[in-house]
Amino acid sequence: MQNLSLRGLLALLGLSALSMLSGVAQAEAGDWLVRARGIAIVTDDSSGRIHLEAGGTSTPLDGSGVGVDTSFVPELDVTYMVTDNIGIEAIAGIAIHDVDLEGPGPVLSSLGFTDGFKIFDSWVLPPTVTVQYHFMPENNIRPYVGVGVNYTAFLWNDATDQLEAAVGPVDVDMDNGFTWAAQIGADVDINDRWYFNVDVKYIDMDSTASLLIKNGAFANTGLRVDVDINPWVVGAGIGLRF
Repeated sequence: MQNLSLRGLLALLGLSALSMLSGVAQAEAGDWLVRARGIAIVTDDSSGRIHLEAGGTSTPLDGSGVGVDTSFVPELDVTYMVTDNIGIEAIAGIAIHDVDLEGPGPVLSSLGFTDGFKIFDSWVLPPTVTVQYHFMPENNIRPYVGVGVNYTAFLWNDATDQLEAAVGPVDVDMDNGFTWAAQIGADVDINDRWYFNVDVKYIDMDSTASLLIKNGAFANTGLRVDVDINPWVVGAGIGLRF
């Protein structure tokens, strides 16, 4: 009787473990997975030297550069499962980033600019589509990896009041463009429809910032700098399976 009871207990524990691995909200072909996340856009940024453009010449300013700050925003994404393992994800979100001087160099320092001086901000819209491979789609913990394409649009680029107080009105432009993105993440079941999600993306993002002083003592003087932004997008949230 003791052996039978022990076998029964072991069998029950085994069935319980299998039921946990079976995943009550398993992803299947034809499913729609909708997720709402809070994300941190952590820039792995670097820049070239700032170029002073005036009179038809472009002069690099030694010791000068810019940096792009981290941003925290909400994000919405949708994945369609083409097969049990293959999904296509599209994300939607918008973030604002500050751009600061990182080492103004002697020329800009002589004009009163300091390290960390905020020169402009930009609203960034980075729609991204990835093709994902979902491991263990029948389980209640479902990791995935993905790779895809990103288009980054820089919207509403505004010079700061401090910059315009120093040099006059300034027009700011950032180049839009396509690039690649990669991701890794996991869905963890809460119940048969809801699940918890964690996700990390890397976007190979760069742009050129161009500033033009419109009038005043520095009228028609431009500043241009190439910036590698290369953000890590780290997010967590909840999802719903349809």
